[in-house]
Amino acid sequence: MLDNLQISLTTPGLLFPAISLLLLAYTNRFFSLAALIRSLSSSGKPINNEQIKNLRQRISIIRRMQEAGVISFAICVVSMIFIYIGFFHTGSIIFGISLLFLLYSLILSVIEIRISVDALNIHLKELSND
Repeated sequence: MLDNLQISLTTPGLLFPAISLLLLAYTNRFFSLAALIRSLSSSGKPINNEQIKNLRQRISIIRRMQEAGVISFAICVVSMIFIYIGFFHTGSIIFGISLLFLLYSLILSVIEIRISVDALNIHLKELSND
């Protein structure tokens, strides 16, 4: 199956802007979550245990999203090195691994978004009870 697969140096290079923008988006999500946590802690109001659990989950997932994105980026660079020195088959396999890490990162992003929506629903429930 991979015997007929031939990629050029530009194929992994196409991922550079995408992964960079993705990492920027993940970093923005992290900073906004950090700001939310700081504002909650400084408000002096009691915080729902569900919210704390939710925030901890989101922090953990965002960290894993960022790690997977960085690993994907690094492995993409390694694949370009192998392609550059003429090991096209090895470079193609390494590039595939890079794509798998990118996919894992994107799946985590969807999970984090779903948890974020759950957090908003918890907040709306609290507002309706007041």
